[in-house]
Amino acid sequence: MSTADTILQVQGASKRFGGLQALSDVSLQIQRGQIYGLIGPNGAGKTTFFNVITGLYTPDSGRFELGGKAYEPAAVHQVAQAGIARTFQNIRLFADMTALENVMVGRHVRTHSGLFGAIFRTPGFKAEERAIAERAQALLDYVGIGKFAPYKARTLSYGDQRRLEIARALATEPHLLALDEPAAGMNATEKVMLRGLIDRIRADGKSVLLIEHDVKLVMGLCDRVTVLDYGKVIAAGTPAQVQRDEKVIEAYLGTGGH
Repeated sequence: MSTADTILQVQGASKRFGGLQALSDVSLQIQRGQIYGLIGPNGAGKTTFFNVITGLYTPDSGRFELGGKAYEPAAVHQVAQAGIARTFQNIRLFADMTALENVMVGRHVRTHSGLFGAIFRTPGFKAEERAIAERAQALLDYVGIGKFAPYKARTLSYGDQRRLEIARALATEPHLLALDEPAAGMNATEKVMLRGLIDRIRADGKSVLLIEHDVKLVMGLCDRVTVLDYGKVIAAGTPAQVQRDEKVIEAYLGTGGH
């Protein structure tokens, strides 16, 4: 693969919290159109790595490129503007807003009218708001919960709240969608539907980075997988290669999947 095919390149990412080295020289490369898995035992550094590349934590060191352009993961809104959108392990929706409004909030990252238009309700602002609402509805339909558009987010089932979070992330028009434990708390049927949705997102031209404890889901869905343990990369490759790696078996797979 050439560098032109690379959507995310991270080289030497490190992060320390006091005496704890949470990440140590972590590198990975995600190609366009890939579903890329990040796995490892609890405390391996997966969420820290996610938080570093998405701007929640400032790394101590590392080089970061998105679509061939360097970016500094120093603030969440800058990372969103650069083209990475993420969901969270603990769902972070606006509970008392409707499903439609939640997705519209995500869409505002890409709007143009500005504060003046919002205050004075200019024709341009109103037209843009209509377009945002239409796009938000289309994204709800896309993830399979269009009929819940007028419902408050807190009234949706757990699985549907996960879908709503994905719709809101997609509303920012990301190049890379980063999903943090999307299958957590889902039943078997919801996981099958989630897998279908992630496959569809990739088929529609997005790249996906996935943290997930469900090893079976990761191995069946991802093109490549990186395994972390104690903040370090212990293996990287195709699912088949990773599953055969002795270090992985010892640290993760051989202990019942944590």
